[in-house]
Amino acid sequence: MDKSFGLLFHLKKENKNYDDQLTVYMRITVDGSYCEISTKRKCSSSSWNASAGRINGKSDQAKAFNSYLDTLQQKVFEAKRKLIETDKEISAESIKDLLLGRNKQRPQMLLEVFKYHNEQIAALVGQEYAPGTLDRYQTSYRHTQSFLDWRYKLKDIDISKLNYEFISEYEFWLKSVRKCGHNTTIKYLSNFKKIIIRCIKNGWLQKDPFIGFNMTKKEVERTALTEYELELLETKKFHIQRLELVKNIFLFSCYTGLAYADVQKLKRSEIVIGIDGEKWIFTKRQKTDSPSRIPLLPVALGILRLYEDDPQCKFRDRVLPVLSNQKMNSYLKEIADSCGINKNLTYHIARHTFATTVTLSNGVPIETVSRMLGHRNIKTTQHYAKILDRKISDDMMDLRQKYRR
Repeated sequence: MDKSFGLLFHLKKENKNYDDQLTVYMRITVDGSYCEISTKRKCSSSSWNASAGRINGKSDQAKAFNSYLDTLQQKVFEAKRKLIETDKEISAESIKDLLLGRNKQRPQMLLEVFKYHNEQIAALVGQEYAPGTLDRYQTSYRHTQSFLDWRYKLKDIDISKLNYEFISEYEFWLKSVRKCGHNTTIKYLSNFKKIIIRCIKNGWLQKDPFIGFNMTKKEVERTALTEYELELLETKKFHIQRLELVKNIFLFSCYTGLAYADVQKLKRSEIVIGIDGEKWIFTKRQKTDSPSRIPLLPVALGILRLYEDDPQCKFRDRVLPVLSNQKMNSYLKEIADSCGINKNLTYHIARHTFATTVTLSNGVPIETVSRMLGHRNIKTTQHYAKILDRKISDDMMDLRQKYRR
């Protein structure tokens, strides 16, 4: 409900004031309650215009006096507006306190807010958040901490100091000092923006410093194995045990779409009989904690059977004896060279291969692929469909050349 509001300048005789000069006071009234503030300026009663609340005359002295009162009036209205914007009680006393700088709250500090946010995330890991989410925010916190020291020589900063320049400088630091690529930089800034949004919602920050800042990621071409390359990999037999193991684990992901972290933690109990009477994987993605339900294809089933009696798998209740991600990627480079696959073979290519070569290229609907990949948003899956469009374009280009002969 709107409150009545009034502002009046008037003369008031103070104690021990025996001359004709009276002090000008400012009276602020809200809903019938008022308080007064001295303007520290004096005026004779004969020069004062009570109805206008200003001094009479057009002299330079009178104009300067009245201009000063206009400035005070403006400050009162600004204080009232600030109380409204911060959703605080509007009263004569609260306006007076704001004008006089009383009861000024301790500033909200960026890293303190960020740290508290991360502590809340940590407390809810396994319930509302995946461990990977916490890792992302902790890394983002450390980057912010390092940036503040590099750019401002500060251990923390008042949230109210954040502006567009701060964000631009942070972007520059990520790209130049941390050597992050464009999309990685945007990822870190997106995490940071979550903290900014929290500050805005709490009323600690009046303006979003990201306004006008371009957060668009660059299109990245996702690499996947072709059918021919996948067949090369399947038929290749390695006499070195570690290479054969890595090849099998990689192929398992090519036919299930599971990321490295999800294969590494996959338990035997997560292989279940599905609605069709066949074996399925029922698991949750470590990165997003979203469910994945994947019917097992023959190649994947064959790989699981190879390691049924593996003592390491039995002891750890895992389906496959997965090596470290670093070793897997190192050995995959050897495997690619041996198979004549002219691609920078990394483990994540297996997930792309499942999405494109194994499923979408064979007519599996994108909605089904999205569910199996554990994507929360089908837009994420649509990136893989763009790869198929590019393949169609390349294939049709060959056909065009044929008909031009």
